[in-house]
Amino acid sequence: MTASTTLDVPGARLRYLQRGSGPLLLLIAGGDGDAAAGDDLATRLAGTYTVLTYDRRGLSESTIHEPAQSPTITTHAEDVHHLLAALTTEPAFVYGSSIGALISLELASRHPELVSTLVAHEPPATQLLPEPERTRARQDQQEAEDIHRAEGAFPALRKFAAFAGIDFADREPDAAVTPPGPERLANLEFFLTHDAPAVRRHQLDMAALKAAATRIVPAVGQTSAHIWAHHCARLLAEELGTPYVEFPGGHNGAAFRPRAFAARLHDVLSSTVP
Repeated sequence: MTASTTLDVPGARLRYLQRGSGPLLLLIAGGDGDAAAGDDLATRLAGTYTVLTYDRRGLSESTIHEPAQSPTITTHAEDVHHLLAALTTEPAFVYGSSIGALISLELASRHPELVSTLVAHEPPATQLLPEPERTRARQDQQEAEDIHRAEGAFPALRKFAAFAGIDFADREPDAAVTPPGPERLANLEFFLTHDAPAVRRHQLDMAALKAAATRIVPAVGQTSAHIWAHHCARLLAEELGTPYVEFPGGHNGAAFRPRAFAARLHDVLSSTVP
């Protein structure tokens, strides 16, 4: 059974879902993903964990008191801090993908006591990239924002899919892949207007991450070695002096290969080493 609830946090009201039982596992979606974005993955994990998902402020049923004020990655991390503090007294497992990985890393740098193990899947942490790859990656991000302003959300989404190396054929046979429709437009508009620029501007506090007691597991897709977000995760592992782990599929592996992805995530969370 899935329970939907809201929580008031400074400047916003968050909608969140809980399903299953067991240790708390928070899934933070990438892109414009909301609490329902990881349904296939969450369903496969709910037999072992209490799986928590949520709408980031500004998406779906999570509201912002001052809509014109753009949240930062730090804002989103503080939202997660309030969410976890309200729901558990024990350190939680956290999995984040793309922007969700960046948010989860910021959370671990600021509130490491809240997170026991963090799996950060292909965070777009361009500060870690060497030149000229860093400049090219930031150009990709800026071009997507420019396309959004000039042509609209769906052309910009295609640009994101291109530099994220999304392969729609790289999926489990029964994985549902639904083309984005009008119902997704509001979330895409918010993501492209507010969250995408926040990702491009964000700088992780590497000293705080290295000092954190949280077990941080950088994760990459098995089929995404050609994209810069994959390289970011491998460089994060080098910076932290920890191994990275491979997950099924590419940058969207959690959505396109949820069965194998859930099994791999459980293996990582239940082991003491990656």
